[in-house]
Amino acid sequence: MKRFLISLVLVVLMIAPAAAIQYESITVATASIGLTAANLIADGIARPKRAYCTLETAQIRFRVDGSAPTTSEGHIMDIGGRLILETHEELKNFRAIRTGATSGVLKCSY
Repeated sequence: MKRFLISLVLVVLMIAPAAAIQYESITVATASIGLTAANLIADGIARPKRAYCTLETAQIRFRVDGSAPTTSEGHIMDIGGRLILETHEELKNFRAIRTGATSGVLKCSY
């Protein structure tokens, strides 16, 4: 019975969602921008493995392959859109740019 309880606790801990450890608001303007590098590294170690972002204000385009998007190239994201980056590599490679005259604002929790 004791082994079963220990196993159950370990399984619950493995599937429990991690608490957010960082938050930022990113203005996406005329030059492509990534997530803030300082938020991706802590004590010299790559920390967050996932980010949840929502878009406010204006439409943007983004890429997660490390290349810079343009106003006409990349995935399009409309106001109210949600984006989940699921690996540290995607977090590092994320780049975004606005598509029109108004800057978008990404709200991201890591």
